Amino acid sequence: MTQLERARDQIVDDFSTVLNEAEDLLKKAGQETGEKARDLRAQVERKLLTAKLRLQELEGQAVDQAKAAARYTDDLVHDHPWQAIGIAAAIGFVAGLLMNRR
Repeated sequence: MTQLERARDQIVDDFSTVLNEAEDLLKKAGQETGEKARDLRAQVERKLLTAKLRLQELEGQAVDQAKAAARYTDDLVHDHPWQAIGIAAAIGFVAGLLMNRR
């Protein structure tokens, strides 16, 4: 399992937990009034903010990984232009054959 898959699974688990906790707190807040209800709503807001910040962190990591992959690909093509042209031509040829069969 790659780091990206682990991070994705972790964020899904985190959001599931946060949403379940938020739902429970909102149910409790609906039954309470006054100061207790405000406290419960504040807890929900904190949990949602934490989840949002974690999502932004993971988004930044994904963007960084995408940029690194693009940089690597660009460097590879510049270092080996003829191989890149050959590979692109071969892929185009195979794609053309596959489309022509339909």
